[in-house]
Amino acid sequence: MVKVLLTFKELQAEEQVDELRQCYPSVTFVNPSTRDEENREVVDADAIIGWPTNEQVRLADKLRWVHVSSAGIDPIKEIPELIHNDVTLTNGRGSFGNCIADHCFAMILAFTRQLHELRDDQRASIWSGRERGPQMRELSDATLGIVGLGNIGAEIAHRAVGFRMNIVAVDLNPAAQAPGVEQAWCLDRLDELLQVSDYVAVSVPRTRETIGLIDARRLALMKPSSYLAVVSRGRIVEEQALITALQEGRLAGAGLDVTATEPLPADSPLWQLPNVIITPHVSGAATQTGDRRKKLLLENLRRFVAGETLLNICDKAAGF
Repeated sequence: MVKVLLTFKELQAEEQVDELRQCYPSVTFVNPSTRDEENREVVDADAIIGWPTNEQVRLADKLRWVHVSSAGIDPIKEIPELIHNDVTLTNGRGSFGNCIADHCFAMILAFTRQLHELRDDQRASIWSGRERGPQMRELSDATLGIVGLGNIGAEIAHRAVGFRMNIVAVDLNPAAQAPGVEQAWCLDRLDELLQVSDYVAVSVPRTRETIGLIDARRLALMKPSSYLAVVSRGRIVEEQALITALQEGRLAGAGLDVTATEPLPADSPLWQLPNVIITPHVSGAATQTGDRRKKLLLENLRRFVAGETLLNICDKAAGF
């Protein structure tokens, strides 16, 4: 009988565990409540749903599969035992693209229509149409640069088509394509993308290659009138360099759903910059997201029990 250890907290409610047991009566689902209990149960577990510790990977003699619900797998760098063995790792890729793309455009539209400024005026009872109106823009014919053309980047591109934007993209995968993207380049053309874009959406995963990818030199390539939206992971854009560029007016604004340190420290200058919109890493949150994650998990459980190829197999060494 297959044994699956549940360490992902969102799946540990009894009604959810009961649903899994009803779907797969031949599978033993173990729902530990403490780390010590996890360590005891992992010894003969065939699969873990949730991030294991290095100790658990060492203890798990039968482990064949680990599934995590997130799209990003950068926490794997803290689990070298998992990287260097033959355990299959799968993730929630594909569950988040719609809502993260929506969130990205929510920030872009807030900037183009000055909604964040108008909200402040509303709270101060200021009718500011004469002052704000001349600063507003349309998205049609503007150029959107997408850094990372995976599932999330492709969904961002799909929305940009509806706004009649010109779309260019770079990706770690030279074969990456998406409908509506006029030019998809290798990552070595990032400088060119930054130079031509009016809006830049960062949706690339955080890996060894992408940490610090957009540094001070590259921020200086962007138009002073351009906006940056970061919706994947912090540390891809060098935060202090971004703060300096925003303070000096070398960038029109930035929408940040992710930061280098989370929660963002209260003393970060980003909180007080008028040309910054900060959201607390919620771009992947939507009522539909949980349904998609559950559907993916159930399908992979079916495949695992049947001995079929799993969906969303990750490259553990590459980090995505």
